[in-house]
Amino acid sequence: MNTMTLWHLSTAEFAALAFAALLVGFSKTAVSGANTVSLAIFAAVLPARASTGVLLPILIVGDVLAVLTYRKHAHWPTLWKLFPAVGAGVVLGTLFLIRADDQIVRTSIGAILLLMTAVTIWRRRTVDKDDEPDAITTRAGRVKARSYGVLGGFTTMVANAGGPVMSMYLLSAGFRKLGFLGTSAFFFLIVNVSKVPFSVGLGLIDGHSLLLDAALVLFVVPGAFLGKWAVNRINQKLFEHLVIAATIVGGLQLLLR
Repeated sequence: MNTMTLWHLSTAEFAALAFAALLVGFSKTAVSGANTVSLAIFAAVLPARASTGVLLPILIVGDVLAVLTYRKHAHWPTLWKLFPAVGAGVVLGTLFLIRADDQIVRTSIGAILLLMTAVTIWRRRTVDKDDEPDAITTRAGRVKARSYGVLGGFTTMVANAGGPVMSMYLLSAGFRKLGFLGTSAFFFLIVNVSKVPFSVGLGLIDGHSLLLDAALVLFVVPGAFLGKWAVNRINQKLFEHLVIAATIVGGLQLLLR
């Protein structure tokens, strides 16, 4: 089936999806959390539940490009600490998707994103900015990792919106720019690939959605190169502000739709 008519898309609608795919590439190599805007565009153009299945393979391509770019900067102790809780969140998200309609999904994720942003901004006013991520080994640090992990798994399963939740965790854990990008790159590659069987089982990924992906994935690569160019020109403070701002915008778009 022709990808331009697969979802009865107009030229303007396909152009919007193409821009969203480009933004996925940019977010994976520059400003993590910006792909919440992509999520909102996909949910606006396509049926909300179906949009998550179309977007997932595009995100995986962006994750691969990000891993190739920042593979030397990943912090594996943090990743191993997060994965068990994320797995639990993915299972919860799958159960939620079985019962929830589109409006409940959007409202729930938007509220969670805004709450996590508020908590992170509050925490960043009270913690030592020089803390290293591997120094967070206290009981409170482990509880925080598990809490964010479950929320990240839940939000990434139900709406591919785990990026902002994990961005808030990595920022609050004291990650600098390259460590942030390298750790999140491996995290989302592993998590997004693990979601594929669940999405196929729910009917969110099928031959029709993959055909549309084949047309849109071409726009992810230039977005990734644009992000790689931009990240070297963004200082740490601006980087953090952009991540938080993108999260707020994405959360509001989901909550108010």
